[in-house]
Amino acid sequence: MDTSSKLGKAATRVLNRKTLALAILALAGYGLYRHPPIETIGPQQVGIRTNAWTGSVSEVGQGTCLVIPGIHSLRRFPLQDEIYRPTRSAKADGPAPFQSSEGLSIGVELAIRYAIDPKTLPRVAKGLPNDVGSDLVEPLVQGVIYKVFTRYTVREIFSTRRQEIQTLIESELKPMLAADGIVLRNVMMGNVDLPPDYREGMNKVLATELEAQQMQYTLQLKEKQVQESKLQAEADKARRDTAAEAAADEQIIAAKGQEEAMKHVLPFKRQQIEQRELEAQAQSASLIQNAKGTAEARRIEAAGEADSRRKLADADAYRQETLGKVNSEQLARDGALIDKHPLLIQKTLADKLSDKISVIIAPPPATGGFIGQAVIDGAHPAPATGNASGSAP
Repeated sequence: MDTSSKLGKAATRVLNRKTLALAILALAGYGLYRHPPIETIGPQQVGIRTNAWTGSVSEVGQGTCLVIPGIHSLRRFPLQDEIYRPTRSAKADGPAPFQSSEGLSIGVELAIRYAIDPKTLPRVAKGLPNDVGSDLVEPLVQGVIYKVFTRYTVREIFSTRRQEIQTLIESELKPMLAADGIVLRNVMMGNVDLPPDYREGMNKVLATELEAQQMQYTLQLKEKQVQESKLQAEADKARRDTAAEAAADEQIIAAKGQEEAMKHVLPFKRQQIEQRELEAQAQSASLIQNAKGTAEARRIEAAGEADSRRKLADADAYRQETLGKVNSEQLARDGALIDKHPLLIQKTLADKLSDKISVIIAPPPATGGFIGQAVIDGAHPAPATGNASGSAP
């Protein structure tokens, strides 16, 4: 009996343990179902996984990682640059304007560009707040920039010391953010909003300064123009002096050259004069010789012309004599022919009168007179006589 009870109790204990183990497994499975141990790290992010049992911290890059509930905790931090702009301080009449050294309210547009340093993140991750920008960066920036602006006047902030202010803010803010694992990229300072009264007064001052600067620039310009005119006059004088010296040197060189040339020109001129004298003598001798030749030629020509004229006269006399003889012989022949043929006289007369007169050869009158006497008598009728049949004398 005791042995069986003992066996029953042992079996019960074993059953209870199995039941407990199954329950634990079931609870674990349900927990894994509801809370899977896999987390995802997106691009431009880095994950910091903390082990609650060991306290170790590890960095997890982009992708998936194992996060066991109850053991691990995971925080994601962005790696891209963030920009913080204190918009409440951008206007002079805004809710939180900056203060200058004169105690005037001004608004300044600022942009603080920062990023989380992945190298120091595993070390400082535990101390970083959930909202790094609002809980860490903003208070540090506000504390620094308010303090910096109170060191400068409105005019310095507005115009003359802008770059210096940006550099000072960066130099003071960078180590503060670096202590919390944040890298300050740069500080950009934009528009400066001035109080209306100060802006109006500043515009007047600027206008006055601009007029003064314009007058100063005008005076400087006039002075430069005077200096330029003076330099121009000196340059002109120097140029004239140089030109005069060059002209004098040129004349001296020309005179020396002319003197040197005359040494060669004078002998050449003498040679030319001698040559011209010789040419004149030669020309005179040539003219005399030509005159003698011309006179001799004229004498020869005159003698030839006289001889020619004598010969022409002799030839003309011979021709006249010969023509006389020929004419005499011709007249003798003509006389003999007319004696033999008396009608030739009428024909010759008719031919001489006109080429339109027809020649009629008629026998001579019975009286033996001229055949053309009747024509002459017809043109000039003779006076009537007592004898009707009068004949010509």
